[in-house]
Amino acid sequence: MNIENLRDYCLLKPGVTETFPFGEDTLVFKVGDKIFLLCGLDNPDRFNVKCDPERAVTLREEYEEVQPGYHMNKTHWNTVFMKGRLSNTQLMEMIDHSYDLILKSLPKNKQL
Repeated sequence: MNIENLRDYCLLKPGVTETFPFGEDTLVFKVGDKIFLLCGLDNPDRFNVKCDPERAVTLREEYEEVQPGYHMNKTHWNTVFMKGRLSNTQLMEMIDHSYDLILKSLPKNKQL
């Protein structure tokens, strides 16, 4: 997966917006005004996604490509490197998981 595929995949999800709230170097995807994925354009080979804390630990133990979230709450966020042993399917599953966590955290009237 590359940055273009990542962007296209995120934008296919219902209610997703693409923003640059932290400056022109950080691409941010939100659902319901809450962030579910960030990607630094200066390092487009990785992205940050939200993750269930127990699942986050398991993924970090199993894959060196999954690290505690850089500049994020390390309990709830992972930095995922797109180059390595993770397949596109695994990367998409991590994106889906983050999106679903954020969607479920929204008030009922804002859930899609």
